[in-house]
Amino acid sequence: MQFGVDEAGKGPALGSMFAAAVSLEDPAYLPDGIADSKRLTPDRREELADELRADDRIAVGVAEITPARIDHPETDMNSLAVEAHAGAIDAALEGYDVVQSETDPIAGLCDACDTDAERFARRVVGACSLEADSGLDLEARHGADDESKLVGAASIVAKVERDAHVTALAEEYGDVGSGYPSDPTTREFLESYVDDHGNLPPFARESWSTCADVLADAEQTGLGQF
Repeated sequence: MQFGVDEAGKGPALGSMFAAAVSLEDPAYLPDGIADSKRLTPDRREELADELRADDRIAVGVAEITPARIDHPETDMNSLAVEAHAGAIDAALEGYDVVQSETDPIAGLCDACDTDAERFARRVVGACSLEADSGLDLEARHGADDESKLVGAASIVAKVERDAHVTALAEEYGDVGSGYPSDPTTREFLESYVDDHGNLPPFARESWSTCADVLADAEQTGLGQF
């Protein structure tokens, strides 16, 4: 059994981070056109994600890390990336027979979210609920989403989940942009929301400097009006 893991949404100031794991016995089951999600159009990503989910030979697991979890003072993004990867792996391998043989190990590859790829892999394995009795063999590698079609498949699912999440936010709150700090639309949305409501939107990562700065600027402006 093989699997690949990747995340989407680690860096935005708005919304959740998602990780996805894609598991299968034979890489030949992957649909044609799999690549790193960044190299594909949104429509093509959605088509491929649908194909992956529709194939009974392929298991897909997703884990979400919410803004509230991200803002918790006792967490950090590397640890949350570990948590997300482990959650996605557990979801993808749920129900899999963990009684392993030499001819059928559980081997996976993930895109490293730590400067030390080996450390990241060890931490993810340690966080997986399957570790104790599965003999889980996981490698982490920088750029794995571009080198491995299996990790590329996971990157597609994670990105589609993140995009759907942002779309749902936009439907309720208006155009929020991509959620990334460098996006002018995201910055404009935050400034407008704070001006109108006096606080950050409930899906903002309040601990992010972008959000904290917008809130501080609005408070300073308000004080200057008196």
